[in-house]
Amino acid sequence: MASTAPVSRSAANRYNRNRRSRLAVWWQEIDRATLILVLILMAVGAVAVAAGSPASARRLSTAHEKLSDLYFFNLHMRWQLLGLGAMFWASSLGKESARRFGILIGASMLVALMLVPIIGSEVNGAKRWLRFGISLQPSEFLKCGYPILLAWILSWRARDPQIPVVAICFGVMGLLGALLMLQPDFGSTMLFSGTFLVLILLAGIDIKRLGMFFGVGFVGLILMYFTYSNGRNRIDNFLFGGTAFDQVDLAERTLLNGGWTGLGFWMGTRKLALPEAHTDYIFSVIGEEFGLLACMAIVLLYLAILTRVILRLVEEEDLFTVLAASGFAAQLGGQAFINVLVNLQLFPSKGMTLPLISYGGSSTVAMCLCMGLLLAITRRNPFIQREKFSLRAIGDAQ
Repeated sequence: MASTAPVSRSAANRYNRNRRSRLAVWWQEIDRATLILVLILMAVGAVAVAAGSPASARRLSTAHEKLSDLYFFNLHMRWQLLGLGAMFWASSLGKESARRFGILIGASMLVALMLVPIIGSEVNGAKRWLRFGISLQPSEFLKCGYPILLAWILSWRARDPQIPVVAICFGVMGLLGALLMLQPDFGSTMLFSGTFLVLILLAGIDIKRLGMFFGVGFVGLILMYFTYSNGRNRIDNFLFGGTAFDQVDLAERTLLNGGWTGLGFWMGTRKLALPEAHTDYIFSVIGEEFGLLACMAIVLLYLAILTRVILRLVEEEDLFTVLAASGFAAQLGGQAFINVLVNLQLFPSKGMTLPLISYGGSSTVAMCLCMGLLLAITRRNPFIQREKFSLRAIGDAQ
């Protein structure tokens, strides 16, 4: 019995050394700049949800149940902790494992979307959730696999140029668009369509097929206008103006109420009349309490992430990595700037959260998982020499 103790300690020491070694490799290969920017955005989100939580909690309180002012903030912190765990786990995956996981979750969420019209739960006139003890919004988690799934299909061309990869991707996008509009969810349809457009442009789509894509999109927009009353009302309000009590008008007045430097934390007043202050219109709450300068800083943070991803891909030689990472960047940037433009009354209301900042359950975890997969597929051995990027090389290219 006495001899087993040194063996156990030796095994434990080897395990600890291996774990430290894996952690050191992860830290060397990870894009630390992107990770830090994401963590900063999440910290901003925690403060912003704390600012918007009282407005939403008071609006949702009833005579029988009074929610505390920090009710949504407390929930958000739990979701953020879960999201951080998902992000760090995903970022620890190798590129091949991340690809397989992305394909699996993308395909499974497409199947889940097919089940939503049949067994989904309806909230506020939209059927977008599946309930199996917990609520699951498949379209949110589809964001984790959609760029990887499309990038994987498009990368087949590198092995066999005869495979009709663009036609296959058009079929996937057509199926996805139909499933989303059955809910209906026009905002997510636009976001996924934008991501699809970015990927097929990078893959080198024929100009005729590109025209076909815009033609189908235009026809779909017209059909949506005449068949989806909620979407039609939002477009009409954007084009022709709404009432003083429309959400977008309230959001703009809330955003501008704080001026350049804001009224101070928990000092905002217009946010109390703003619906969804902790989710869709949290950018306006930030503007009222922390000022337009804070809003500009947040926009710069999103731009910094997109710029960092692009610079990371400049030296990348693998087609799949370029496409998948670009897809994740397009999703993040597209969702962020749609939300910002809605709050500025420069885009019709879409019911879309501000990624990594707004309160959310599945949306917070899904976005963190997206960032983890982005970090995983852009992992790179820093000791491998690569050809440096040069602007002069672009000018010399024929």
